[in-house]
Amino acid sequence: MPRKERPAPPAGYDTHEIGGYEVLVGQSAKDNDRLTFKVAAPQDVWLHVGGGTPGSHVVVRTPEGGDVPRAVIKEAAALAVRHSKAKNASGKVDVHVCRACDVTKPRGAKPGSVQLRRYDSVKVYAA
Repeated sequence: MPRKERPAPPAGYDTHEIGGYEVLVGQSAKDNDRLTFKVAAPQDVWLHVGGGTPGSHVVVRTPEGGDVPRAVIKEAAALAVRHSKAKNASGKVDVHVCRACDVTKPRGAKPGSVQLRRYDSVKVYAA
């Protein structure tokens, strides 16, 4: 089956390459919404700092929908911390990790606000 090409994300995102994976980082609350609900495919990996800490949504694009290596997840989690209010934390920071299909937006919620159906966590140092 041929690989399905996805369009490049619009402006408003930082784009990184980690271990051969494209990683997108939202730059504002509106960009976070667009990234999470318009750009990310359902099987892409979604990350955000836990504990209700404000920060960017991070998406690891998975063109094949498979598993992402743990090293890539940890580096993407460090990006999530770096683009959050927890960037100056003195210890490890909890980052929620799930598939984009597990992220929902509560009705009437502010831009950037989400709920997670299920998620795992990784702890990484603020880089």
